[in-house]
Amino acid sequence: MSSPDDSVARNVAQWTRTNAEFTDGAARRHWTQRELDWGVFRVPEAEIGSIGDVAGLDVVELGCGTAYFSARLARLGARPVGVDPTPAQLATARRMMEETGIEFPLVEAPGESVPLPDASFDLAVSEYGASLWADPAKWVPEAARLLRPGGRLVFLTNSLLVYLCAPEVGVVGETLQRDQFGMYAIEWPDSVGVEYHLPHGEWIALLRRCGFEVEALHELRAPEGAVDPGYYDFVTAEWGRRWPAEEIWVARKAAAA
Repeated sequence: MSSPDDSVARNVAQWTRTNAEFTDGAARRHWTQRELDWGVFRVPEAEIGSIGDVAGLDVVELGCGTAYFSARLARLGARPVGVDPTPAQLATARRMMEETGIEFPLVEAPGESVPLPDASFDLAVSEYGASLWADPAKWVPEAARLLRPGGRLVFLTNSLLVYLCAPEVGVVGETLQRDQFGMYAIEWPDSVGVEYHLPHGEWIALLRRCGFEVEALHELRAPEGAVDPGYYDFVTAEWGRRWPAEEIWVARKAAAA
């Protein structure tokens, strides 16, 4: 499997633009929300149970963006560190720290290469961060390196089905649009960035090669009353009620022998 050599730079450019268009303006709303939820339909963590009690845990968020997810974890008693390669996103995170008084370290780096020590964290998380925008062959081993024995990796990304039903431009439909075999580094006509998508079997194989045991795969359903996403308008709530638009993987690093 190959990936574009310039994918990190391209994704920094993509998220610099997205920050200007949306994430900077939405940061206050996201930072002041206390409850954990996931994805474009805001599925409550309380209904999924993918993370559990984080009080006292050292947590690294890979591809933290404006770091609102880490801020929510900090409110729950975790000790997060946010990692992201995009300076504009981290600048927004620092502004929100000043506004809210919630502070934790931020590291400017891609998920593929994190300048933090081995075995420093109990939990690694990614909500549409490295899980979608970093090369899995590089960021998953990096997550394993950063975790202590017995530590967990929890990440959200697009579902396999939503990827297979996504047209080149526009909203996801009800028919297959692309091959499953050969998927990996994906470029869209209306984006400068590079996404990464894997079939379930390849995710499982990669996680196992990196020393993880898969504990759960949560295929998310849009809650009753969910509305169509605004800025991230690739899928409708009606579609998300019928099929999973997103999925959360939970894996645990093997304990020390």
